[in-house]
Amino acid sequence: MHKQIVHIVFQVRQDHPTMGIRDIFYKIRPQGIGRDAFEEICRKERLMIERPMNWRRTTDSSGVIRFEDLTVGLVVDGINKLWQSDITYYELNNRFYYITFIQDRYSRVIVGYSVSDSLTTIKTTYTALKVAIAYRNSIDLTGLILHSDGGGQYYAKLFIELTHNIGIKNSMCQYAWENGMAERLNGVIKNNYLKHRKIKNLNQLRKEVDRSVRLYNHGKPHIELKRQTPFEYEMKIVNLQ
Repeated sequence: MHKQIVHIVFQVRQDHPTMGIRDIFYKIRPQGIGRDAFEEICRKERLMIERPMNWRRTTDSSGVIRFEDLTVGLVVDGINKLWQSDITYYELNNRFYYITFIQDRYSRVIVGYSVSDSLTTIKTTYTALKVAIAYRNSIDLTGLILHSDGGGQYYAKLFIELTHNIGIKNSMCQYAWENGMAERLNGVIKNNYLKHRKIKNLNQLRKEVDRSVRLYNHGKPHIELKRQTPFEYEMKIVNLQ
């Protein structure tokens, strides 16, 4: 939870540079951690606005699990070799909701996602991964690498049990901003799609995220994919096999 809190605060501060930590606490409403403990984490990470802020500095707390970064030097030559994931926030009616995406690195297809009102593992990464596994429709995913930042939802027992049962290898970068593709996807969905919708509640947010994922996968051409959509690119790969 420590790492994910820092990551979310980092994202919030990019959009709200002068928002106080206490205000951020009441917007995030993290479960399982009180206001004082939240503020202490932010103080240790130098995220308090009264101090000079170094947005690119985070420190590992003792006991934090970190998986090896398996993407270093990795050549991704097909789908289901590397998935990248991240959790981002969405502000609505003066509170935060959370969107988790899992994207295939090779084809750019969003294979899994979730929308939740809390940062708990079962509502974020676990749900998104279950969706991704179902999307791949019983394909053997043994050896697939799932890469993320160091957020606690990615090393929670529930999540690790799921990845191990499927044969997925867990991988983590040291810093959240090193997970670049996942970070860019967050911005594209929020700024190119959700920003232009009239969303009034959580149910509407879920429907609009569903819609945005379909539009992204089936309607957004990518230069890296030779102007094909992620879905078109994948279908061509499958047909060539």
